[in-house]
Amino acid sequence: MLDAATFAGICKALGHPARIRIIEHLRAIDRCICGEIVQILPLAQSTVSQHLKVLKAAGLVKGEVEGPRTCYCLDGEVLDRFKKTAASI
Repeated sequence: MLDAATFAGICKALGHPARIRIIEHLRAIDRCICGEIVQILPLAQSTVSQHLKVLKAAGLVKGEVEGPRTCYCLDGEVLDRFKKTAASI
């Protein structure tokens, strides 16, 4: 379970349709990806980067620097804790 502040932060991070799409995509492919997210969304690379920054700050997404790129993947543990907390409300 998550504390109230962490749960609220994740809810806020999920408050944009593009971020939901990013989470869905990362969950579906179940691996880390670099740059591929820009191809699935009709948004500029800088906009996608801002959405990823918000998701990363909320703890839902992990980012790993690999040379000039950052690879992103879903933090399944945080997502599971979020779902359990939401189910208990």
